[in-house]
Order: sequence, then structure tokens, then C-alpha cells
Amino acid sequence: MTNIKIGSKELTIPIIQGGMGVGVSLGNLSGHVAKNGGMGVISTAHPGYREENFLKDTTHSNLIALDKEIKKAKAIANGKGMVAVNVMVAITDYDEMVKQSVESGVDAIISGAGLPLTLPKHTKDTDIALAPIVSSGRVATLICRTWDKKFNVIPDFIVIEGSEAGGHLGFGKDELVEGKTQSLEEILKDVLAAIAPYEEKYNKKIPVFVAGGVYDGKDIRHFLDLNASGVQMATRFIATQECDASDTYKQMFVDCKKEDIVIVKSPVGMPGRAMRTKLIDRLADGETIPLTHCFNCLKPCDPKTTPYCISMALINAVKGDVDQGLVFCGSNAYRIEAIQSVDTLISELLKECEE
Repeated sequence: MTNIKIGSKELTIPIIQGGMGVGVSLGNLSGHVAKNGGMGVISTAHPGYREENFLKDTTHSNLIALDKEIKKAKAIANGKGMVAVNVMVAITDYDEMVKQSVESGVDAIISGAGLPLTLPKHTKDTDIALAPIVSSGRVATLICRTWDKKFNVIPDFIVIEGSEAGGHLGFGKDELVEGKTQSLEEILKDVLAAIAPYEEKYNKKIPVFVAGGVYDGKDIRHFLDLNASGVQMATRFIATQECDASDTYKQMFVDCKKEDIVIVKSPVGMPGRAMRTKLIDRLADGETIPLTHCFNCLKPCDPKTTPYCISMALINAVKGDVDQGLVFCGSNAYRIEAIQSVDTLISELLKECEE
């Protein structure tokens, strides 16, 4: 393994810790991953859920908290690795979150859940690295072509998210259920081919990280051998002492069985992978959970017709009320056996990879 140059920074290990919201990956987890030489990622999905005025002034509370979490992570990292944020294109305050991340001094911005076609306009004259999340070579081409034409830049790195990932997925529900999605290996091959002309034009390598079902060091080595620069892992980092979620939330992953992992339909229509909870069972039975508060968080969401509030479900879960919560997870969550430190997990992954 060699150091991975991303913009003006370097990673000494080929691991990005995926962004997880609400409140699962904040400053503590991301800071400790960066401290180990990787890229720690703060989720911008309601980072201010614990702020006093969160319900009254959600956006302002989120911006205040995001600034705190970025600075906390960078203090823990102490100049090592990289501290990044994950900003979903689908959130209503996308521009505000990106601008705050820039002002707070983040090292990188990763953006998916939609096409981040305007992202570079916010980071002009900065050394902040930018990465889209893609699920196909076609999308990688579209983003590279748009950024090249409009902003004279290309991505500093790319994250490929395959069908085995947790949370919202860029595939149709039928494809996921029937297992007809393209494999991560196939998508990687397509993306590497798609970005080659832009790498040549700018005389710059675009590191590509793969995500979705990457569980151990053997998986990391497999994708490095296929010319990926590294991997993004999210679920593995939930069962760590430094994870920002509650202990009850973490224990869900230790106790998880394979049959507990299901494909769910988000209130905004996108499929996602999550654990079965009492809330999920109620929704599967056709029940509607009345809204007590609308956060106006996702652009496609209509509070008049939504079967439940995804923000409230995620907040309930991260606080420990998992029965009334939504617990996103990757396809290998059932393989987790214990809660350990970030240091120990990364050491194990690197040792497995070398072996």
C-alpha cells in the first residue's frame, strides 16, 4: 500500500469511513479515523439534532453543530489523515451546508443522493477536495463532463457506492430484491474507463474508492488488486467505541442476524437497506406514522403524503429508541461480533489486507 494523494493532502491508509446520519458519524468518529491516517467523514444530515433550538430553528442549529463537529474532528486528527463531510444533494439546505463546511475548514466534501453538478462553485480558490458518489460509469462521465465544461475542474476523487451499501441506494427496488444490479467490480471497471480521458486531459489521477459490502482486509486487497485506490467503509465503524451513536444503537449491530437486514422504501421513494425494527414492521403492514413535526429536510418529501418522517425515525434510532427508529446498515452488518476501538479495527483491517 502506498500513500494516496488527494488534492493537496495525503491518506496513509486506503480507507474512507463513510458518512452516516443522523448523528452516527460526527466529530468524534471521523476525527479518530483521520488520526489513524484515513479519511473520517461527518454526516451533514441533521448534525444539530442535540442543539437546544433544533426544532425551532433546524437549519441554524445544524450549521452551528456542523462547525463544532468539523473543528472537533480536526482537533482529534491533529494534522493526520483528512476530515471530510458528506452532503446529500437531496437536502433542502444543500448550499448552506456546503458553504459552512468550506468556512469551517473541512479537507474534503463528498456528495451524493443526487447529482452534485454545481458543487465546485462553492470551493473556488480553496484546496478542498471534491468527490461525487456514483453508482455507474455513465454517472461518472456526466459529472466529469459537467465539471470540466462549467468549472474547468474534475473530481479530486470518486466514491463508487454499490448495491450492498446501507442507507439510500442508487438502484431500483426490484433490481435490489432480485439481485440484478451490476457488481461492484463491474462498476469499478466502467468508472475507471469513464474517467480515463479526463485524467489524461488534466494530467491528474482521480483516486477511486469503492463502497458497499466491503467488510474486511481481504475485501480491501481484492479491490486494490482491481486498481481501486481504496475503499469506503461505513457499517464496520458503527460498532466502535468512538462512534457518535448511542450504545443501544451500536449493540443492534452486534446482535444483528442476516435475516434482520431488509430493503425498505424511504418516504421519498428511494429504496434503502436497513435493519428490521418495530417501526419497519408497522410500515410493512401498511401503517402510516403521523408527523408531529416537519423538518423540511428532503426536497422530494411531501409532508402531506409521507408515510412517516425519516428524520425523526433516524433521530429516534441514534438516541437509542431503536423500536421507533430507522437503522440503516450495509449487507454485512450481521457479521459484526463486538464493539472495538477505531485503532483496533483499522489495525485488524490493515493486517488482514497485508496477509
